[in-house]
Amino acid sequence: MEVLRRLNLKEVNAVEIGKRVLQEEKNALEDLIQAIDENFQKAVELILSTEGKVIVTGMGKSGHIGQKIAATLASTGTPAFFLHPAEAIHGDLGMISKGDIILAISNSGETPELLAIIPTIKRWGHKIIAITNNKNSTLAKESDIHLFLNVKKEACPLNLAPTSSSTSTLALGDALAVALLELRGFTAEDFARFHPGGSLGRKLMKVEEIMHTGKELPVVQPETPLKETVIVMSEKGFGAAFVVDREGKLIGIITDGDLRRFIKKGGSIDRSNTSRAMTLNPKTATRDMLVVEALELMERYNITVLPVVEEDKPVGLIHMHDILKSGVI
Repeated sequence: MEVLRRLNLKEVNAVEIGKRVLQEEKNALEDLIQAIDENFQKAVELILSTEGKVIVTGMGKSGHIGQKIAATLASTGTPAFFLHPAEAIHGDLGMISKGDIILAISNSGETPELLAIIPTIKRWGHKIIAITNNKNSTLAKESDIHLFLNVKKEACPLNLAPTSSSTSTLALGDALAVALLELRGFTAEDFARFHPGGSLGRKLMKVEEIMHTGKELPVVQPETPLKETVIVMSEKGFGAAFVVDREGKLIGIITDGDLRRFIKKGGSIDRSNTSRAMTLNPKTATRDMLVVEALELMERYNITVLPVVEEDKPVGLIHMHDILKSGVI
């Protein structure tokens, strides 16, 4: 077995090689930008109009990139999955349903495993969007819409390993996904529904998902004797109580800190009502506020309890401990 010659690090500058590769891939992306034309518009319109899914397929490195594109589409509102062309030949074509469209990826446009399934897909009446770097390839000619990569050379010095071409394909997939996302009016709330787990989902969690409600809420009125309010605060265990008027609207809050400041000024818990010690017009949250927004509010004003209001009435309570347990931070 021939032993490959390993260059001594003193003979080469790895940093310069890295920079050269990135520059060449940057150049490839700039060439891709120039290649995007009305076919990109047609591809987006076709995907938007389909009642089925986007079936992404490709072999080798194109397949790896295709898996990422399918995942990005699926997570941003466009139903999609990856189909391995070699597996498709042996039965997995049955995964394609009526109304699905095909996004076929091949740098050369001549990948045998991919071309083997194209006739069947066309016979079934499915539309094909192809991504290739060869306008005259078989795949490009057999597709309904062709997206041209316009890669002039790979970053690999041998011009063999997929580098610039795979980067451009990945970027083109992102461009499709984001265009579809914007045209669908996809929101952060939609994103949260598709990412219930992990840090992304947690950061998009809403206050209503972790707030305390109903009988858990510590509620008193301004004329409630302060010593009774202290009991309510102790029983509910949040170190605070919401002060409401006769219509149930929030007018203030009283916390452990308010009690300490009241006593320090000479106030008497036994001979005072709640209005003497409460803080008027407290900071509040709403049901649909993101937990991270509520956290930012609590940190800004150095508070640990936040009333959740609806039509000026308290409907929930969020505590700093709830946020810590939620995993948002």
